[in-house]
Amino acid sequence: MNALASNGQLRASVVRWALVTVPGVMLLGFLSGQVGGDADSLWFQSLAKPATYPPPATFGIVWTILYALIGFALALVGAAHGARRRGLALGLFAVQLALNLAWTPLFFGAYQITGALILLLVLDVAVIATTIVFWQVRRAAGLLMLPYLAWVLFATVLNWQFLVLNPDADGGRGVEAAERIAL
Repeated sequence: MNALASNGQLRASVVRWALVTVPGVMLLGFLSGQVGGDADSLWFQSLAKPATYPPPATFGIVWTILYALIGFALALVGAAHGARRRGLALGLFAVQLALNLAWTPLFFGAYQITGALILLLVLDVAVIATTIVFWQVRRAAGLLMLPYLAWVLFATVLNWQFLVLNPDADGGRGVEAAERIAL
């Protein structure tokens, strides 16, 4: 006998998932930003900024919104018990989130502009795959991933522009000189 959950039970399941996934994703994003490096570092301040570089306050606002959206998308998929491809969707989400969280330490902490760009290209593919599979599990989850996908693609272009404008800063070259000047 197959028994379907009522609409109320389904909503309650999504809410329970969201109570864990939304704050969890937001916390992981916050922690990555805290331990990953500093946009106020002398190295980053010394970089030429592309014309497309938004005001610094934009990043905190945008990432807070995006982490909430993808956390809720994860809740929708997590609550889709028995849905075809649910396990794949959850696995892809974990992979893309790990890649996302690795970018800040790589760029700001290790000064690896090229490495961060390569990471973003891999992240682009992972987010596209996650979005497609989320869409197949729950259309609303796929829709919630679209702003995140757009921002990650923008971040890839921005990272590339940083590399083009600052080829000598890749790998932290010039950090010592910037630190000496500051002293």
